[in-house]
Amino acid sequence: MLVKLLLASLCTISLALQTSAFPTGQTILRADTPRPLVIWHGMGDSYGSPGMLQFMDIVRKMHPGIFVHSIYLDEDLKEDEKAGFFGDMNENIERVAEQLANLTDLQHGFDAIGFSQGGQFLRAYIERYNSPPVNNLITFGSQHMGISDLPMCGPSDLLCQLARRAARGGVYNTWAQEHLVQAQYFRDPSQLDLYLKTNKFLTSINNEIPQTVNATYSRNLASLNALVLMLFSADKTVVPKETSWFGSYAPPNSSDGQAEKTIVPMRMQPLYTEDWIGLRELDERGAVHLDTCEGEHMQLNRDCWEPIVKNYVGGSLKDRHLDALRSV
Repeated sequence: MLVKLLLASLCTISLALQTSAFPTGQTILRADTPRPLVIWHGMGDSYGSPGMLQFMDIVRKMHPGIFVHSIYLDEDLKEDEKAGFFGDMNENIERVAEQLANLTDLQHGFDAIGFSQGGQFLRAYIERYNSPPVNNLITFGSQHMGISDLPMCGPSDLLCQLARRAARGGVYNTWAQEHLVQAQYFRDPSQLDLYLKTNKFLTSINNEIPQTVNATYSRNLASLNALVLMLFSADKTVVPKETSWFGSYAPPNSSDGQAEKTIVPMRMQPLYTEDWIGLRELDERGAVHLDTCEGEHMQLNRDCWEPIVKNYVGGSLKDRHLDALRSV
């Protein structure tokens, strides 16, 4: 009986050590605790759609014990989907920063996956807030250098059609830049002066306006352990598809704007060469990884995404550089 009591006491002490907190309020971490994951869905999707729930379930089975959070702008699924088309992204990023800061499971940091436009939105969170901090950022088909054409809509996608029609009426007018999500990362190479004058989101997170450059953005992005940029080989939804790798169309040479379009790759962008956001620092450290998924936009083949999620998600919270070592 005495032996049983001693064993019970030891078990109680062990459990208390695992769940007790330091004087600062931080929970003691087990060595095998997987780093949490935060996901931001893409346009036309919601935080709790069947596809998102299935993806999260696969990740939980891949990394047992992992905490996964799907970012939402509204708890109502339909309203959350609508927020992917209509809203002020600067305000939305602020709201998401508050949402993540209030999740105790994330207090020691997390990995992040952004699907399509969710990728540049997560990058905005990192640059502007990053508290709690992101370790690895993975983006699939994201528009880091913007888009030069509006996404096509399915025949039954009324929200997309409404947003596209409104944006085509004046993508750079004040209303569009404050209320249409896709207009806030529309970067027309033939109207760069107008884009730089009117855009308040993409120009900001890319530090494109000399008068408003924020050095914190560069420091925060450069603090990432890894930045994984996934491009879809046959992407016709995102124009140009190379924006997923920080590529963009060069300004047209002809006065009518009909000259052959040329892609300026990441390492030739002023954003990179002058290191406006810390991207070059990351790359020179070997922390930027460019990879491709075969197929159209967001046709996520498991053979493509699964190795990425295995390598860059679920590392130990105790060791920030585990994923970098595993991916070599």
